[in-house]
Amino acid sequence: MSGTVLCAHEKAIATVTLSNPGKLNAIDFAMWQHLARTFSDLSADDRVRCVVLRGDGGQAFAAGGDIGEFLTRRDTLDHALIYHGQAGAALQAVFDCRHPTIALIQGACIGGGLEIAAQCDLRICGESSRFGVPINRLGFSMYPAEMEGLLRLAGPATVREILLEGRILSSSEALAKGLVTRVVADAEVVDEAYASARRICAGAPLVASWHKQWVRRLQHDIPLSEQELRASFAFLETEDYREGLSAFLDKRQPNFSGR
Repeated sequence: MSGTVLCAHEKAIATVTLSNPGKLNAIDFAMWQHLARTFSDLSADDRVRCVVLRGDGGQAFAAGGDIGEFLTRRDTLDHALIYHGQAGAALQAVFDCRHPTIALIQGACIGGGLEIAAQCDLRICGESSRFGVPINRLGFSMYPAEMEGLLRLAGPATVREILLEGRILSSSEALAKGLVTRVVADAEVVDEAYASARRICAGAPLVASWHKQWVRRLQHDIPLSEQELRASFAFLETEDYREGLSAFLDKRQPNFSGR
């Protein structure tokens, strides 16, 4: 029986849940497909200001790919290209989401689960969470498009350590190596992730999207053009800019509309 990807909304926060009961939310091909569609739809939804991505049940974020279906989904080169092409498309959809994204991590965040979490803007985990990609013990290598997000997040030294040793890291090690943003007590991780989402939602949504855009652009070793520098002041024409200034001067909370 296939797993699924659930999506729920509460005001401006969307919660996406990886759900594969009985398999620690291991990700199967159908889930990769659903994850790509879900994040594509959320990115186009102006009602959303933040997305929280989590695993079902509280025992695992995701314990990697569903190894059982590799015998049919990855039994030939053509099948493997289709499978990992879909996984890569799902990871790209998470990364490309124009809204801020938070990975709420409980328990195991392994293999494909870590690849997904790496695409999010923030990763908040509980103290007992664990991280790694022990695929060297299974005899296969990581698909380059899946490695890209880990490299971008933690750099080549950490990725080499994770992949060559196949060791499972504790939450404190993951924090030290830049794999997670914040570690809190297990009992507090859900509240902390949603508190973070609410703080994001209290800001101007256009500004959040622009900040994501500029952080990505500035990773490229190419000087900004005059046109790009001028575009960085697009906020001057927004209602939210005028509202933000007015609220500050009036000593009140701003009410941003996303326009």
